[in-house]
Amino acid sequence: MSHQHSDNQPPKHTNSLIHETSPYLLQHAHNPVDWYSWESEAFEKARTEDKPIHLSVGYSACHWCHRAREENFENEDTARLMNDNFVNIKVDREERPDVDALYMDAVQALTGSGGWPMTVFLTPDGAPFYAGTYFPPEDRYGMPGFPRVLRTVAGWWRERRDEVERQADELRRFYERRGQVRLALPEGIAPAEATVAPAALDAAVDRLLAQMDAVNGGFGRAPKFPQAMSLAFLLRMHTRVQVGAADEDEDDGRLMALVRLTLDRMADGGIYDQIGGGFHRYATDAHWLVPHFEKMLYDNALLAPVYLRTWQLTGEERYRRVCEETLDYVLREMTDPAGGFYSTQDADSEGEEGKFYVWTPAELEEALGPETAAIAGQIWGVSARGNFEGRNIPHAANDPRAVAASLGIAEDAAQAALARAKRTLYNVRAGRVWPAKDDKVLAAWNGFMQRAFAEAGRALDRDDYRAAAAKNAAFVTERMIVDGRLRRSWRNGQARLDAYLEDEAALANALLSTYEATGDATRFTQARALADDLIARFWDEESGLFYDTAADHEKLIARPRELTDNATPCGNSLAAEALLRLAAYTGVGRYRELAARVLVPLAPAMADAPTGFSHFLCALDDLIGPFHEVAVVGAPNDAGTQGLLHALDARYLPRMALAAAAPDDAAARAAVPLLEERGLVNGRAAAYVCQGFVCRQPVTEPDALLAELSG
Repeated sequence: MSHQHSDNQPPKHTNSLIHETSPYLLQHAHNPVDWYSWESEAFEKARTEDKPIHLSVGYSACHWCHRAREENFENEDTARLMNDNFVNIKVDREERPDVDALYMDAVQALTGSGGWPMTVFLTPDGAPFYAGTYFPPEDRYGMPGFPRVLRTVAGWWRERRDEVERQADELRRFYERRGQVRLALPEGIAPAEATVAPAALDAAVDRLLAQMDAVNGGFGRAPKFPQAMSLAFLLRMHTRVQVGAADEDEDDGRLMALVRLTLDRMADGGIYDQIGGGFHRYATDAHWLVPHFEKMLYDNALLAPVYLRTWQLTGEERYRRVCEETLDYVLREMTDPAGGFYSTQDADSEGEEGKFYVWTPAELEEALGPETAAIAGQIWGVSARGNFEGRNIPHAANDPRAVAASLGIAEDAAQAALARAKRTLYNVRAGRVWPAKDDKVLAAWNGFMQRAFAEAGRALDRDDYRAAAAKNAAFVTERMIVDGRLRRSWRNGQARLDAYLEDEAALANALLSTYEATGDATRFTQARALADDLIARFWDEESGLFYDTAADHEKLIARPRELTDNATPCGNSLAAEALLRLAAYTGVGRYRELAARVLVPLAPAMADAPTGFSHFLCALDDLIGPFHEVAVVGAPNDAGTQGLLHALDARYLPRMALAAAAPDDAAARAAVPLLEERGLVNGRAAAYVCQGFVCRQPVTEPDALLAELSG
């Protein structure tokens, strides 16, 4: 039986996790399990006592991780089994993506699938020999109960050690083989000239479109994940087709139609929070209706720009609205007063998944009154039967125009009632028990969100978004860089754990976007310093790849390096993108060469399996080009300067680096090589459009500037 403790009754147990800052680890600090964090002391104890290690990996917003804690780790008898037979290590996968990735590879190799909570049994030197995910407290769901697993593995360790060691050796060889991957350019191709034909991008588009659901949008069947990076790549390809196209339908309209179908269905579905804005993690069904209710910072950071760019390309307000509602949600609920962005919100509250987000007709009527409740309820498909365990997930079930007609009211009255309902229900919902929030600040995820705010600030001309990006840039560079090294995680004033490749590369990209949005050359200088650092500490000349961990990182069973994009862009694709952008700003050939050495050998795999390389494809698109370097020189408040910048900001123009400065800003010119020797033209603000630092004649009119970019 699991034991509970209330706030006024001190917990019976405290273990070493009490000294951690991760909310996930702190959730386990009062388990009767003698947990260790990932630390040398735990491995030394395992060696000294000749015990196997039980490694448990999860994260704060994970529903089944909570179940495992309540059912297994809070159970005194199960904890005794764990403590007597194992050294128990608990890891937050969001803090330690290296540990998570290495052992998830083992879980998938041993079981054919993966997930969290992840359960792995290791030898004292860290070699895995048995693994799984969630185990119930007793035999059920066709799975052995966790106590049975513990007894069985402990028995193997005592009585069948040779077999355990054979299995561990197999996994050691598995890691060794994976570490032998090398990327090489085609023979006779110098890195400076290396590229691929655009046909690789076209092949990736064809495969992506073939996988799309032409009825419900998205890729494949249920469960459905948003796959923001694949959508972002398709939008890039739409702009590539349209440049110089004889007519708007040259791509037969299919690409943009399927992207818009997906964005519309997601925004109308329960995966999107109709009342508070922002996206839940994924939909459990094919129609985007029933989500897994956790909200992740990275999903919202990657999706908001997709809606923003679609608005730029189509002019349709609904895409702008979803982008703004998503970013406003982050500012309201996921932003630290100091400027950092929090990581996640749980799916559960009061022990029930989704309880915070769902409604009965009676609750709607009590909050809104019968008239407004009738309008909002029809639009959102609210019924007595419900669509989720007897309650209702609001979703855009019916068009407000049709609802207005059926009720005999004007359309604008229905829209006004809907807006009123959203405000009122948000306030009512705020009085409920909130889902738990993981308020640690992760460098990479903050990079994604900082970039989203910077891009939206430019495109929407919203000073609050520019300010959010600038404040976050200050937060990360001032509070998360300690002794010259970026840290992975920050919480309660403590920056911890050395940054990974994805942290440095995501932040470098974010700082470049914040520079473009604000003109603050300090951010450019910081981005370049990060890129130089990641080359120095993560690049491996022999394999032609970046490792995920720095050269001086602690030694693990293997040194991880990720070569596919998953829920977030991987470090190698982010690094390639950042280096290509910096090459455009600086003319430094080494930046482009290293990016090409990663991207060109992977191009065939990208074309064959695009959903696994979505962000790589965006970087490959930059490499293939044409990539424009644009320098705008003019007084910041001058109408001519503003006209040129507005022309660029208002349009979605991938494959472009933008630098802007006043003609007398010596510091900016010194920091950003693209601005060197660029001046006014006949006393007027001017834009210089260049490729490979070869520039055309400067222009002073917005129309002429756009013509240069599309020519």
